[in-house]
Amino acid sequence: MRERQASQGARRAREFEAFVAGAAGRLLHAATLLTAEAPDDNPRARRLLTVSLAHTYACWDRLRGEDPYDHARQYLATRFARAAWHQYGGLGRARHHSGGALGVLAPQERLIVVLRLYEGVAEEQAAALLGLPTERVRTICDRATATLLHPSRGPLPKVGGAKVAPS
Repeated sequence: MRERQASQGARRAREFEAFVAGAAGRLLHAATLLTAEAPDDNPRARRLLTVSLAHTYACWDRLRGEDPYDHARQYLATRFARAAWHQYGGLGRARHHSGGALGVLAPQERLIVVLRLYEGVAEEQAAALLGLPTERVRTICDRATATLLHPSRGPLPKVGGAKVAPS
């Protein structure tokens, strides 16, 4: 009995190691986009990835027939959403303005853009995951994409010049 359990544990560990070897890079990139951190300085993204992989490993035996990548991605997204909710008091509120590629977007916009455009999750699936209507996910994704494609230029610079004396 012990030999069989040891054998199953070793098999489980090998399977999970193979999964991590193939999926961790892409999941880390998704987490880095979500947290809007720079790719070379992303401690929040690494923590998010670690928690997601630990949860996936804990559920490994129950994933029969389910794609472990989908499970890890879903947990990554929900953990990010929960953390953003607590940090900002809501997903759609604060914009981060960091050095990350998606730093100009609010957390909810980043989450939807990463799920829809980077991960290729269907609108219906993203809506179900986030508990939003499909039309709302589409609207947020469109608005976020427009923000990324047409960033605001900020205030116009002041033009210096000679002072004009009143006549």
